[in-house]
Amino acid sequence: MRAILEIVLIVLDLYVWLLIASAILSWLIAFNVVNTRNQFVASIAEFLYRITEPVLAPIRRMMPSFGGLDISPIILILLIMLIQRVITYYVLPNVF
Repeated sequence: MRAILEIVLIVLDLYVWLLIASAILSWLIAFNVVNTRNQFVASIAEFLYRITEPVLAPIRRMMPSFGGLDISPIILILLIMLIQRVITYYVLPNVF
């Protein structure tokens, strides 16, 4: 059971990095630093969108509009950090 919880923690940590990469890539696309006509960039952007959007969409629907500022990745990262802390401090010590 402990190994499964460790894998869950690793997957959550990896998902946080994917969220950060998605946010940075969206900024680079918005400011025309990278060109989405490049097939490699487009495939990475599509992968990150498909991985993160199903989780971010419900958060965006619940959040009020902040005038073009999307803070849903920050909220999701904070929720993931909370889940990681709960697993680390309350669940893992009680698993044999």
